[in-house]
Amino acid sequence: MATITAASPRPSAAPAAMKETSKAMPTSEWPAASGGNASPPARSRPSLLVIFSACLVLLGAGGPLLLRVYFVHGGTRLWLSATLQISGWPLLLPPLCVSLYRGRRHGIGNLLLPRRLVGAAAVLGGLYAVSCFVYALGSQALPLSTSSLLLATQLAFTAVFAFLFVGLRFTPFSANAVVLLTIGPAVLGVGPSSGKPAGESSRAYWTGFCEAIGAAALAGLVIPLVEVATARYGRRTGPAARVPPPYATVMQMQAVMGAAGTAVCVLGMAIKGDFQAVSREAAAFGLGAANYYLVLAWDAVSWQLLNLGIMGLITCASSLLAGIMIAVLLPLSQVLAVIFLHEKFDGTKGIALVLSLWGFASYLYGEKAQKKKEAQKMREREQEVALAQKTADVESAAP
Repeated sequence: MATITAASPRPSAAPAAMKETSKAMPTSEWPAASGGNASPPARSRPSLLVIFSACLVLLGAGGPLLLRVYFVHGGTRLWLSATLQISGWPLLLPPLCVSLYRGRRHGIGNLLLPRRLVGAAAVLGGLYAVSCFVYALGSQALPLSTSSLLLATQLAFTAVFAFLFVGLRFTPFSANAVVLLTIGPAVLGVGPSSGKPAGESSRAYWTGFCEAIGAAALAGLVIPLVEVATARYGRRTGPAARVPPPYATVMQMQAVMGAAGTAVCVLGMAIKGDFQAVSREAAAFGLGAANYYLVLAWDAVSWQLLNLGIMGLITCASSLLAGIMIAVLLPLSQVLAVIFLHEKFDGTKGIALVLSLWGFASYLYGEKAQKKKEAQKMREREQEVALAQKTADVESAAP
């Protein structure tokens, strides 16, 4: 990378302008000067880890569906259902060990999480376990289509908490997305009886409604705090900070949070007597005892894929992108609920879905416009630096 210097022995406006421009422009963003011409800016593309994490989030769409299957066919243990959402972390141990073994030449100690980050992840894992329990409370009383729409408000909470803790700057498009994604689920309150399951009381419906919103708020708080913790205790400094962390870091974060959250859920199961009730519940399960254990196992796997994908997006990209991908699950959950659970999809839910998708599209358009604006500013700064360099060369060559 060429270093720009003012070679003229006498003061001039051009080197001064060049010096001012170079101060305003980080060294890592300076163009490679070759004959005074700036190289074209590199096109920003998502890393493979970000794409992989986004795919994991989509693959985890079966988690909410299987959780609703558990409740529909006779499941009633709330702490057990919360445990399913967070207890799949042992599946990460084999690939994590392989990853650490392959990177041993860099030093295992350099690949492990710092102690303070481990402690922060454990606390956040316990908080996430509480949000899973609250989500289970809401899922017990609400249809999957309704609870998934309410879960979409997590993006609004994530955006607000990211603004408070991470320093997220709102654009008109992102603010519009937050408003729409908040109004959309609120529309469901216009006619709750249309989405209320048969035999469900209005009080139970409204209680589940509020519990689902509370779960979205708690999860929306945890996601930005994970980004804050990794930035404060786990991110590298200097030029290495620009390189996405290895996926071993992502798996370790998820494993620590999962282990801490599982400990909280297991304690709740022990207090409520869920361990003794599992065999009785399996015998009375509507799909049979064998399918009962299959539902539990695959639900834990699906939730683990979802959680790992979210953690990857937070660690390799941002907490807001993680919230956006959770919102992407909304239409997929709607389709799965209608196909497999034969739930009604009436006009109220249709309006809520349209508003939510509108908000999501608004966010995507705003992000594209913002990146285009930043690219334009980058080109202008490169042109200023190139012009200042050319002027400096001409003046230094003058007699």
